[in-house]
Amino acid sequence: MDHLPAPRPPSVVQLPDGTPAYTDHLPATYTAPQVVHVHQAPPDRTVQRLALGSGMGAGAVAAGVYFGPLLVGVLTAIAANLALLALVAAVCAWGVVTVVQSVSDTKAARKRR
Repeated sequence: MDHLPAPRPPSVVQLPDGTPAYTDHLPATYTAPQVVHVHQAPPDRTVQRLALGSGMGAGAVAAGVYFGPLLVGVLTAIAANLALLALVAAVCAWGVVTVVQSVSDTKAARKRR
C-alpha cells in the first residue's frame, strides 16, 4: 500500500518569446516571507536501534531511553567536579610555592647580614 501522494507532472507553459518554462518555479522577483522553524535536536536513538535490531525487548529500549541521558548528565557532573578540584589544587600549589619561596628568601637575607 502506497501512502505517498501521486506525483504530479510539471506544468510547462510557453513564454512570449516561445521558450518553454515550468510554472512550479516562482520568478526571481517573488519575495515570500521566509519561515524558519527551529526544532530541538532529536535524541540519539542508537541504543534503541541496537536493542530492537538484536531482538531484545522493550526493557532494553526503555533502559536506553532512560539511562542514556542520565549517563550523559552524570559524566558531565563528574567532569565539572574534577575541573573544580583541579582549579583548587592549582591555587593551593601556587600558594605553597609562594610561601616556600618567601621563607627561603627571608632565610637567605638573614644569612647575608
